Amino acid sequence: MTPNTIRIGTRGSQLALWQANWVKSAIEHHAPGVTVSLDIIKTKGDKILDVPLAKVGGKGLFVKEIEEAILDGRIDLAVHSMKDMPADLPAGLAITATPRRENPLDALVAHSCHSLEALPFGAIVGTSSLRRSAQLLHIRPDLHIEPLRGNLDTRLKKLDTTHLDAIVLAAAGLIRLGLSHRITSMLDHETMLPAVGQGALCIESRENDAAIDALLEPLEDPSTRIAVTAERAFLDRLEGGCQVPIAGHAVVADHQVSITGLVSELDGRHIVSAAAAGPCDNAAALGRQLAETLLDRGAGEILERLERNAE
Repeated sequence: MTPNTIRIGTRGSQLALWQANWVKSAIEHHAPGVTVSLDIIKTKGDKILDVPLAKVGGKGLFVKEIEEAILDGRIDLAVHSMKDMPADLPAGLAITATPRRENPLDALVAHSCHSLEALPFGAIVGTSSLRRSAQLLHIRPDLHIEPLRGNLDTRLKKLDTTHLDAIVLAAAGLIRLGLSHRITSMLDHETMLPAVGQGALCIESRENDAAIDALLEPLEDPSTRIAVTAERAFLDRLEGGCQVPIAGHAVVADHQVSITGLVSELDGRHIVSAAAAGPCDNAAALGRQLAETLLDRGAGEILERLERNAE
């Protein structure tokens, strides 16, 4: 039986609200008799803005409180950025729908330079992502990386009002908020491999909730699900989070899924990368296989060293 009202849990940032409102509109379009409301929930990641994510817990910081609200019945579902999702979900919850993915690339936003290569020697680039900083330093070891936290609007304002020469942001957020004009250049996969799940939305709800499952079914994009499944299996095998520079991105074409992944030292001097491809119905196994390849090539030693240093 279709419920009359649905409550969506979301963070309160401008981008999170855009994403939740997009899902709200999609549900109301496919089920005109259903009323959908938004519940804004503040997460630990929203409260701690002066410390890099890697030092306060990494993945899960932006979802835990919202997941608790699903489990105790305060909300019916949640809309997250897929890249914020830990590899393991709490018992009783499931990723119910994965809408069509937006552009997964990272974007350079700079004052005057037209590309990463054109930034002056020793330029100051803002990012709190270890994945981004490691890949930036791999290409441009002369750059100075400065930690940059806050929502998308806050980070853009810091670029406009401080000494930063450039910042790196997910292109998807800029596109969704109508800020594509702020993008100086897109960073291709060879320059900056995206985070696992970047550009994709995650709609999470209670397992085996037939009514909610039926409402969300029209929002599912099979190709996005396959790609994200491969990426998240890759991340799960590496047991990675925000504390280590891990990147992984998969694409689906001609009934095949192709995935590229990397693990890097913090300073970007040593990067271990590889790629794999196979049938779409083997996406999870392919992601794990790619992780094993990286581990065999030396990624395991990098991860162990970073874990020791973080303790």
